[in-house]
Amino acid sequence: MAAAAGDGRGGFGVGVGAAEARFISSAKGKGLFATRSIRKGEAVFVEKPVVSSQFLWNALYNYRACDHCLRALETAEENAQRLLGRSSLVLPHPEQCSIRKDLHQQCPRCQVTYCSAECRQAALEQYHQVLCLGPSHDDPTHPLNKLQEAWRNMHYPPETSSIMLMARMVATVKQAKDKDWWIKAFSQFCSKTANEEEEIAHKLLGDKFKGQLELLRLLFTEALYDEQLSRWFTPEGFRSLFALVGTNGQGIGTSSLSQWVHACDALDLPMLQREELDAFIDQLYKDIEKESGEFLNCEGSGLYMLQSCCNHSCIPNAETSFPDNNFLLHLTALEDIEAGEEICISYLDCCQRERSRHSRNKILRENYLFTCSCPKCLAQADDPDVTSDEEEEAEGETDDAELEDEMTDV
Repeated sequence: MAAAAGDGRGGFGVGVGAAEARFISSAKGKGLFATRSIRKGEAVFVEKPVVSSQFLWNALYNYRACDHCLRALETAEENAQRLLGRSSLVLPHPEQCSIRKDLHQQCPRCQVTYCSAECRQAALEQYHQVLCLGPSHDDPTHPLNKLQEAWRNMHYPPETSSIMLMARMVATVKQAKDKDWWIKAFSQFCSKTANEEEEIAHKLLGDKFKGQLELLRLLFTEALYDEQLSRWFTPEGFRSLFALVGTNGQGIGTSSLSQWVHACDALDLPMLQREELDAFIDQLYKDIEKESGEFLNCEGSGLYMLQSCCNHSCIPNAETSFPDNNFLLHLTALEDIEAGEEICISYLDCCQRERSRHSRNKILRENYLFTCSCPKCLAQADDPDVTSDEEEEAEGETDDAELEDEMTDV
C-alpha cells in the first residue's frame, strides 16, 4: 500500500507477499488467496498493523513493552526474575538476549517508553501527538486516564481487546493530513449489522454491557471527540467500533525470555552442556508456571489489513506468529498451498480444534458470529449435536483467553 510522505501512515506490508485479498460473497466477505505456489514452512507474508496497542491490565502489571511496536523491553533475565518473583535468578548465556536497552527512548513529555528512536518517531507521526498525556500522565482526572480506568474496571484479565486500540484509530485520523485515506483504510475491515454489534459488545463487556457501553462512549467522547468522525461517537457508531476490533483484532504476544530460549536452542553445544541447558530451561518454565500461570507475554492486539482477510478453517493451511519480538505478524504455510488456493488460519487453539464439530461451532458462533463449513466440519456434518461430558465441563471453564487465535506465539 503506497504511503504519502509525512502522513505517518507507512506501508503495512513488509517484504514480498505471496497472497492477495479477493471478494468471495456478500455472506462470507473477503478471503485471502495464494498468488503463486507456496511451500510448507514458507512465509506467505510479513505484515505491520494499521494500528496496535498493549492491553491495559498487561501494562499495569509491569509487562514492559514498547508503546508502539510492543517489543518486550525487559532483558530475558529481568523477564524471568519478574515472572518467578525471584530477583536472584541468573540466566546462563546472557549474550543470547536480544534486548538493547541503550536504544530505548522515552517521550520527553509523558515518559512512555519506546524500544528505539524509530518507534518513538513513528508513534509521534501517527497518533501520539493527540494521545500524549504530558504532565497529566498520572492524573486520574484526565479524560484519557478516566477512559482507561473505566475499561479496566469492565474488562478484567484474561484480556482480549483494549479501548486504546479504538483511541489510536481516532487519534490517527485526527493527526492525519489525508483523513479520508485513513477513514477508508479502517472501513475496509469487516463491519457487522447492529444486532451482531450488540452481540460482540455483550461478549466483550458481559451481561450489563448496555450501561457499560454507554459510560465508555461518554468517556470516549469526552477524551477524543472529532467532528469528522462524529458517527464513531454515536451509540450505533461506537458499537460498530466494538464490532470492528472484536472481529478483526489480532492478538499480539512478545517475550524477551522466549527470544532468549529460541537463541539458546540454536547454540551448537557439547551434548552434556546441551542436556544441562535444556533441563535448566524446562525447570525454569515449570517454576514460572507455578508463580505466574499462563500470563508469560507482553500482550496486546492490532488491526492487520491482510491477515484480517484470512477466513477460518478447523484444518488451517497457515498460521501466524510474532518471531521478531514485536508487532510484525508472520503468516507461515503449514502445508503446500497452490496458486489460487484460499489461505485459511484457525480462530481456535489446538485443543479446541480437536473437540467435536458441535463444540467448535458453539465457540465460533458465540465469538465470531458464524458457523464453520470447512472440509472437516462438512465431513462431520452427520455427527450428533452433543458434546462429551468432558467437553461440557470444559465449555463451562472456557474463558476469553482461549478465544483468541493462536497468534501470540513468539
